[in-house]
Amino acid sequence: MTDPNPLLSPPPQRRSLDETVEHCIGNFGLTQFLQSTIASFAWFFDAQQTFIAVFTDAEPKWSCNMNSSTCTTAATADMCRLPKGSWSWDSPAQTSIISEWSLECAGSITTGLGASSFFLGCLAGGFLLSTLADSSLGRKNLLVLSCLLMSITGLLTAVSTNIWMYAGFRFLSGFARAPIGTCALVLGTELVGKKWRGNVGIIGFIWFTFGFLSLSIIAFFVQSSSWRLIYLWTCVPCVLYSLLVYFAVEESPRWLFFKGRRQEFEKSLKTLASPENQSSLTESFFCNSVDWGVEEKPQEYNLFSALEILLKRPWAFRRLILTAAVAFGLGLMYTGMPLSLGNLSVNLYLSVAVNALSELPASVAAILLVGKLNRRGSILGLAVLSGVCSAACAAVVTWKGLQVSLELVSFFCTCAAFDVFMIYALELFPTCVRNSAVAMVRQAVAVGGVVSPVLVAAGRKNGWVFYGVCGGIVCVSGLFVVWLPETRGRTPCDTMEEEELKYCV
Repeated sequence: MTDPNPLLSPPPQRRSLDETVEHCIGNFGLTQFLQSTIASFAWFFDAQQTFIAVFTDAEPKWSCNMNSSTCTTAATADMCRLPKGSWSWDSPAQTSIISEWSLECAGSITTGLGASSFFLGCLAGGFLLSTLADSSLGRKNLLVLSCLLMSITGLLTAVSTNIWMYAGFRFLSGFARAPIGTCALVLGTELVGKKWRGNVGIIGFIWFTFGFLSLSIIAFFVQSSSWRLIYLWTCVPCVLYSLLVYFAVEESPRWLFFKGRRQEFEKSLKTLASPENQSSLTESFFCNSVDWGVEEKPQEYNLFSALEILLKRPWAFRRLILTAAVAFGLGLMYTGMPLSLGNLSVNLYLSVAVNALSELPASVAAILLVGKLNRRGSILGLAVLSGVCSAACAAVVTWKGLQVSLELVSFFCTCAAFDVFMIYALELFPTCVRNSAVAMVRQAVAVGGVVSPVLVAAGRKNGWVFYGVCGGIVCVSGLFVVWLPETRGRTPCDTMEEEELKYCV
């Protein structure tokens, strides 16, 4: 086959990595849409395991037994001060770990142990696993491994016989789950051109919403059966999804470029390119038009080298601390609000479904905010409104309809703020450490997740313990964005030096 480039023509101008990626996949095609959507679908299973405790760890409703002289009404009685035979659960005991293992009178730490252990595992897994996406494994392989391990440990959770065994498997499940959201977000956005990254990032959040919503549907159909079935229905499909990603999705071209893996880089771009661009992506194009300077001295990272780079640069360390502070407040609200629904006098399945559905308009709002407004102002305004509505929930306990409405508005604002914030966090750090940096930010979200179940359990007797405290925290945490740079309209950088030269001088 004749080389389309004339033999005596002047040498073509070398393109940078960003220019090469934009030339090849700048036009959004069907292949990019399918692959980025499949990669983003990991958020569906991430949501299921994140909020599964809303149903499996809920305290079921109970009522006084007929002809009981010591228990007259469940609305005013304290079950822990009543004889065991004077009251009973309204549903079979196996519908929740609380009723099956008789944890109704245990302390808030014990009853929240399962959910807290999951987020504690997320915290540990984030530190030990997430940097592998920037170093040895890459985005795709770590996503596959994490989904597979999360689903396997979830299946093992279903055979638990006590709260300690249950908490141990939940910790392992959270440990495996930790990198999923970050890998899915980074991989999905790096499979498309600059123009489409924000919208593709939102796709993951929409899948997360459907994953959360699916829990209500699954739990509703097995409400008279064992809580263990919920784990089976959520984990088995995740195993199949792991295989789909392994065989159907390409690795991030940017990561392959930085690792000096030229042939895989070329294959990935050819696969992702739109049909009108594929014919021009010949061997001579990659040899003569792409600046392969990075291949001469490839950047090799050990497990924690990406984190070391962030800590050594004062501006990067400052960004990391400030974004983590914002993430903690949003994480506390985002994980705690669904868990607190059992404390409200409403149907649990319906309230969870409505909260899950509220994430859809929240994602739409996030898309509009990402495209039209500055990141910092959007996050700050939403965080403050969420906190005010949350605190108001504790003040209007006698007006149930108003309380539920305020909770819904608070959760909506939290979801929208969280969606915008995750896109913002992606834009704050260059390619070489982006995955690790965003993973560290998600660890702050996990810390909020560790604390929220305990506050929710304590809030069953006093609403201010959860709604008031969390409302104040999210308002304060939102203020930290004021000291972060605005990223709207910026060109993403690939190296720390480029970021420092362009935006930190």
